[in-house]
Amino acid sequence: MSKSKKCIGCGVILQDENITQEGYVSSLENNLCQRCFRMKNYGEYQVTTKSNEEYIEILKSVGKTKDLVLHIVDLLNIDRDLSLIRNYIPNKMILVLNKRDVLPKSIPDEKIIEYFQALDLRYEDIVVISVNKNYQIDELLSKINKWKTSHRVYVVGHTNTGKSSLINKLIQNYSENASSDLTISPLPSTTLNKIEIKLNEQLTLIDTPGLVDRGSLINYIDTSLLKKLSPKKEIKPKTYQLKKNQCLLIGNFARIDYIEGEKNSFTVFVSNDIKVRRVSNKQNSLKELAKITYEIKYHEDLVINGLGWVKIVDKGIIDLYLHRDVESFTRKSLI
Repeated sequence: MSKSKKCIGCGVILQDENITQEGYVSSLENNLCQRCFRMKNYGEYQVTTKSNEEYIEILKSVGKTKDLVLHIVDLLNIDRDLSLIRNYIPNKMILVLNKRDVLPKSIPDEKIIEYFQALDLRYEDIVVISVNKNYQIDELLSKINKWKTSHRVYVVGHTNTGKSSLINKLIQNYSENASSDLTISPLPSTTLNKIEIKLNEQLTLIDTPGLVDRGSLINYIDTSLLKKLSPKKEIKPKTYQLKKNQCLLIGNFARIDYIEGEKNSFTVFVSNDIKVRRVSNKQNSLKELAKITYEIKYHEDLVINGLGWVKIVDKGIIDLYLHRDVESFTRKSLI
């Protein structure tokens, strides 16, 4: 049996010599490594030790090709700096905005696309999709065929944006040989190496490991809470009118104190399973978390990486209490 055989789930090279190392199988006749097998069949997750430096080298290797690249972005957790991946890959690129189904239906796709067009990141095209609802997958395939430079097309992005899910959906929809099944998990670092999937004679998709976002909340909570954090259906935004000295508690994850400003509108975009409460700032709940002070401008979002965001209409000063390693930032309002 070839020592270079790869796991069909995550792309790591299979080996039967060390059970503690990546790619272990009890027999090299198996097509799934032990990690992927247990993840698929029992929902177990084993943390990997790969660094972003290794993933960046893979992105650089993609940048040395002339092939089309799909940059997959999670609409609920948009990267703070979309140019990061662009800086490593000068290829023709389509921005694929996934998980449309979790945003309110009242928001036109055109408004979402206009927001990203204004960033001027030199994408050949932008398409809004939902893998979960099979929404605009035909449109995406049409754009791939329009812009591809060869039969090979790479899929890149941060972890948990739906890269492997998208490839599986394309296989289900369009491949005559639907035997491949990439490992899918709500946890980071599911794909560990490049995986080539031949869709048909004209198109081969290449899944790549996602860049691990160390600032995401999902890295700092118990895995049992992940399903609660990741919405599976349309978010119902919750709007609160806050006066000075009032605050919002977003589950057990974040606290926002309104410190200075006129009466203001705060609209919370998080999973429907997360309870949001408006209380007086005299309450001490979550004040043990790290505090960051923001001076909010008109129509800005306060983004909490891995959780969602809060749209704030007017200017004011807020204190955010959050796990010290979770990233937060402000941006021009998406909606």
